Amino acid sequence: MTSTAPSLTPPAADFTKRILVTGGAGFIGSHVVIHLVKCYPQYYIVNLDSLDYCSCVRNVHSAISSCGSEHELQTRGDNTEEDDVEREKATESEEDEDDVGQRLRGSFCEPGDEYISDEVLATLPNNYKFIHGNITGADLVGYILKTERIDTIMHFAAQSHVDNSFGNSIDFSKTNILGTHVLLEAARLYGIKRFIHVSTDEVYGEGRPDSARMTEDHVLEPTNPYAATKAGAEFLVKSFHRSFGLPTIITRSNNVYGPHQYPEKLVPKIINQILRDRPVTIHGDGMHTRNYLYISDVVAAFDLILHEGKVGEVYNIGGENELSNRLVAMDLLAMMKPQLVGADKAILITHVQDRPFNDHRYVIDSAKIRRLGWNEKVTWREGLRKTVKWFCRYGHRFDNIDHALEAHPINFKKTYMVNLP
Repeated sequence: MTSTAPSLTPPAADFTKRILVTGGAGFIGSHVVIHLVKCYPQYYIVNLDSLDYCSCVRNVHSAISSCGSEHELQTRGDNTEEDDVEREKATESEEDEDDVGQRLRGSFCEPGDEYISDEVLATLPNNYKFIHGNITGADLVGYILKTERIDTIMHFAAQSHVDNSFGNSIDFSKTNILGTHVLLEAARLYGIKRFIHVSTDEVYGEGRPDSARMTEDHVLEPTNPYAATKAGAEFLVKSFHRSFGLPTIITRSNNVYGPHQYPEKLVPKIINQILRDRPVTIHGDGMHTRNYLYISDVVAAFDLILHEGKVGEVYNIGGENELSNRLVAMDLLAMMKPQLVGADKAILITHVQDRPFNDHRYVIDSAKIRRLGWNEKVTWREGLRKTVKWFCRYGHRFDNIDHALEAHPINFKKTYMVNLP
């Protein structure tokens, strides 16, 4: 089977918005892309992703490849991934895993491991395009903005695994700071009308048990390399808004979980450890807490910010599910191994060496985005059920995740666990 890389020139259509989503094959970005493509057929969505180890463009294409006409897109706009299960099964059964066609890449794109079949390419809706490339490539980014006539950027692309940042911090600076700078400069040159920068609650630094909720004007005090690079990127975004008038918006969310999340993060990691009958590993005493938001609630927040967010503002996106790491593990064990009693579940948990520094908690005030009309809708138990169900069915999409299920990344072990052979 042969194929040529498609032109970067968009189809002839009168789209009302032309949105570049960076990191659109990653966890949150993939859900935002699917939502925009299905709910807004009048928008043109360009998905730019480097297809790093934690990306899976198949998650996007399996959800949108059978959308077809604008009518179908509109009527399916409110569907969840579970509504698409039967359609997705049919699509997967027709694909030949050993012969899936030629790699989709433009002249600027680096070779990678992700292949897209000609059959899938032929069924993607005309308001969507995928481009394999890196945000640190200024020529590629500028070419996309110019050729695709982009007017809006939603910037999700980032190195985001905190554990990896302790032993590989330079790469985090390259992607999170340099990559953001490249996008900002291109956005300035090509007159982007809205630039939504996705940050994290970790830029605030550690909250103590008695800490008041942190509002958007709280000082930034990041405590790990990942959070520091995200804070640095934020300062660049703010500087481009103030110096050049670039219409930027910044978001800072709590921990997000759900389908498509790579199993290095706590919730999918524990799910996959349980599925494989491996010990459930918890850093330290497991009493550090995080606030969790299900992915569909976060997508709704980004939809609202895209359409109603005020330029120059920062929006916290926070929920009401503050849980310790140990309690997350116990809840998942109760759901996935209901035959076990409390003591038996606890035996399956192994406490391992903690990070060099692990923030006790993050506590943010989301009153500003709630005033726009956003509210958390999915309960913790409902979100867990949906996430477990997805990984039982589609977790195989992530190849060779054994390393992700280890208690610590390899570079973390080499840097901090000096007693290892």
